[in-house]
Amino acid sequence: MCAMARPRKPLLSTDRIVETARDLVDREGLTAVSTRRLAAELGVSGPSLYNHFGTKDEILEAVADSVSALVDLSMFEDGRNWRTALHDWAVSYRAALRDHPNIVPVLARGPGRRPAALRLADAVYGAMVDAGWPPAQATSIGALMRYFIMGSALGSFAGGFVDDASAYDPADYPHLGQAHLLAEQQEKIDERAFETGLGALLDGLAQQYEQLRQGG
Repeated sequence: MCAMARPRKPLLSTDRIVETARDLVDREGLTAVSTRRLAAELGVSGPSLYNHFGTKDEILEAVADSVSALVDLSMFEDGRNWRTALHDWAVSYRAALRDHPNIVPVLARGPGRRPAALRLADAVYGAMVDAGWPPAQATSIGALMRYFIMGSALGSFAGGFVDDASAYDPADYPHLGQAHLLAEQQEKIDERAFETGLGALLDGLAQQYEQLRQGG
């Protein structure tokens, strides 16, 4: 009788490390990541990770870039006008951050040398310049969109209110009589707030764009 072959462990790869680290960050936050914990999650020895990453920070940078890579950039290549493209990109970007909120503090540091993040910045800037925005204003548009999207992902407005009506004594807070109901509608309220803010932001840019085209 032939001896049964031992089950083979999946080969350790950069992609597998990043995927496992991203899952760990999603579940437990940035502080949960260490080479020892990650090695245990992967079922390997700690030193084997150093064949792929030198430090914990390098791993977190890679996780952040894997989230940037989830953002759709096709709207900047398929003929959509600049305003529609910015809107659709912002929605896709926010969705990626909403699904992986714990990595946002790393993303908020800026793109650094991360390839997917740099491709994202290049796509937005290039599309704005191609649409006729001066380079300096195209840079500002990329920055303000990033501020807005990142800010929306850092925390929930509706989720910040407790569901205890007694916390909102009308003698102290006469306009917050329904605030205890906000948390149960968190997703709907936050989505509506994002779309309201995004629409207002794009309306303002559209006015500037028309003035620019008219030479104002």
